[in-house]
Amino acid sequence: MTNIPAFSNRNITIPKLGFGTSRIGDMTSMDAYGELVASALKLGYRHLDTAWKYQTEKGVGEGIRASGVPRDEIFVTTKVSHEYLRAGDFARMVDESLANLKLDYVDLLMVHWPSPDKVPLAETMNALAKAKRDGKTRHVGVANFNIAMLEDAIRLCPEPIVNLQVEYHPYLDQTKLLAAVRRLGLAMTAYCPLGRGRMISDPVIAEIARAKGKSAAQVVLRWHLQQANVIPIPRSSNPGRQAENMAIFDFTLSDEEMQRIHALARPGTRIANPVGRAPQWD
Repeated sequence: MTNIPAFSNRNITIPKLGFGTSRIGDMTSMDAYGELVASALKLGYRHLDTAWKYQTEKGVGEGIRASGVPRDEIFVTTKVSHEYLRAGDFARMVDESLANLKLDYVDLLMVHWPSPDKVPLAETMNALAKAKRDGKTRHVGVANFNIAMLEDAIRLCPEPIVNLQVEYHPYLDQTKLLAAVRRLGLAMTAYCPLGRGRMISDPVIAEIARAKGKSAAQVVLRWHLQQANVIPIPRSSNPGRQAENMAIFDFTLSDEEMQRIHALARPGTRIANPVGRAPQWD
């Protein structure tokens, strides 16, 4: 089993590679998701990312139990959806997520998106902190916040925000956001790290992959891994690809190769940008 390095800061340790469980294609069976998660854990993944909105929490819980891996060896993240950011709704949804997962606690609980209904951020942050104080999560964070929102969340939350989750791949320039994350001492979890497959056919990535004797996906995930504070969470329904995505710890990209990949960033490449819900991005 590969030993995955960890991000450590603010009394939190997070494996630097995770397994994403947002919906894949037409997969709807929780048994199928359970098999995927069990497969990933048996391969050596120890960081699972889910959300109430994905409707995969039950499958994730099944996979954890089927894997035989002890609970305390697995870092589990889930998220409260934007519809439930009032304090009472928030608490109810935390309990629902734990019931879906059949877990007593998660390792990281996040606000999935900022409120489109102008629920006061202070109310939501207090609800998030209460979940931690009640032992339902070990750590708290936010997803899809811009820099100003992130700084407000940190200021308003009675418990330390430790993680920001956002879309990040070579086509999407997150230089400003990543600089802020580092300044604030947080981890940045990168979803859609392969750009929903767009990176696989990029000629620059392909050239570097040939030179390294690696796949395009491995090169892109290695690019993430070599950036301080960044934690990619690729997803795959194919056990072979799951294994391939883990095989990124036996090679290194040069500074020149890293820069060539950074240079691929261009406008209009954001994938997750829901109208009426997305903030004004940095």
